[in-house]
Amino acid sequence: MTTTTPAPAATPPAATTSAPAPLRFGSLGGDRPARAGWALFALAVGGFAIGTTEFASMGLLPQIAAGVGVSIPTAGSLISAYALGVVVGAPLIAVLAARIPRRRLLLALMLVFALGNAASAAASSFGFLLVARFVAGLPHGAYFGVASLVAAALVAPNRRASAVARVMLGLTVANVVGVPLATWAGQHLGWPALYVAVAVLAVLCLVAVASFVPPVRLGPADAVASVRGELSALARPQVWFALVTGMVSFGGMFATYSYISPTVMALVGLSEGGVVWILAMFGIGSTVGTLLGGRLADRALVPTLLGGLVGIGVVLATFGLLATTPVGAFVAVFLLGASGSLMLPALQTRLMDVAAGGQSLAAALNHATLNIANALGAWLGGAVLAAGYSYAWPSRVSVVLPVLGLIVFSVGLALQRRERAATSG
Repeated sequence: MTTTTPAPAATPPAATTSAPAPLRFGSLGGDRPARAGWALFALAVGGFAIGTTEFASMGLLPQIAAGVGVSIPTAGSLISAYALGVVVGAPLIAVLAARIPRRRLLLALMLVFALGNAASAAASSFGFLLVARFVAGLPHGAYFGVASLVAAALVAPNRRASAVARVMLGLTVANVVGVPLATWAGQHLGWPALYVAVAVLAVLCLVAVASFVPPVRLGPADAVASVRGELSALARPQVWFALVTGMVSFGGMFATYSYISPTVMALVGLSEGGVVWILAMFGIGSTVGTLLGGRLADRALVPTLLGGLVGIGVVLATFGLLATTPVGAFVAVFLLGASGSLMLPALQTRLMDVAAGGQSLAAALNHATLNIANALGAWLGGAVLAAGYSYAWPSRVSVVLPVLGLIVFSVGLALQRRERAATSG
């Protein structure tokens, strides 16, 4: 009888010596916590804080401009400074912080984010506020990139996209809850209240991440993170195909959303009060799309991406027709938010799949390119309006962008199949 007792003890070593998954966010075995829900919630809190500061700032531009003594167009540079911080910070931090443990890096990023927003609240001059907004934007892309990788590592491989979607939910819920509340606080308590609230949210995220997110291993036990490894993502064509796909496709969505308030007021005749509910509907659509997109991507990642691209194109093509009645406008805006968010978890997971040793850089660059898409879309929509066309036309013209994204992604898939065929042959 005693000779049978060593058998169970031999099982754990066998599990730990099994061949590691080729993906760096493969199975963590005993490192994975039994309950990842609280860890994913902690990561989503950071997304909620980031989404609140990014979008509520736009709604408080008149109050901010008056507070620092500049015109509203000049105050618009604060939005650009934050976006520039995102674009600069995402790749720079991902590369330079390659050797820092991911959990520690998340804490450092949220600390910088908290300090940037606290400095924004304390600013008494436009120049100081401009610098503070740039600093606050630096951790944005890197946080979402690293948080997505950590979230994928906390769950089973067949639930990676859903875990990424849970992190992104913080961003979409911010549009429904955080932005309206922060805007109200800024209007009634003074614009610095927005940044004070965001700084408090960032501190709460710090505490939650420190309490619930465990140290994770994002690859095999013998994997060593390095600057060179992260930069290797830039040498992979599939990374660029995915990034360009996201940039041009979301550019089409932003061509319409950037002018959503005057669009629904002109096409439907909604009041400013009605516009608030329109914006909330966009947030609800984004939340539904993110949840659905994560589940679909776990089952079929590439078809979800293709479906999202087609969905954005169809919504943009029909937006001008739908948004001619109050009910139609709410439906159109809901679909606009849902179609874009549907493909976001799949796009992030796709980048992690094809980036090999440069997953942090690729995931962070995704959010940098989305900010470029924001600028691209706003420029295209503004050009259409400046040419004298009605507010029904920016969405129609911008259909070309998701179509271009579909072409780019399809070419990437074709090249990937050819490479696999050549390798197997």
